[in-house]
Amino acid sequence: MSTNDGGSTSRKMTSDDARRIQRSADTNPHGKTATSGFKQRAQSAADKSRSRSKRGK
Repeated sequence: MSTNDGGSTSRKMTSDDARRIQRSADTNPHGKTATSGFKQRAQSAADKSRSRSKRGK
C-alpha cells in the first residue's frame, strides 16, 4: 500500500487481494480499475508472490 505523502509501505499481493480487485473491476466495468489494466496486473502480482513463497519453502 502506498501513501499520498511520498512514503510507502509494501506488502505482497495475495490471491484474496487480486480476487477483491477483480470483483471490483467486474462490478464497475467503466471504472478506472477495470479500464486501466490493474485487474490483470493484480493477478500477475499475486501469482508471482505465490510462486516466490513456494520457492522459499
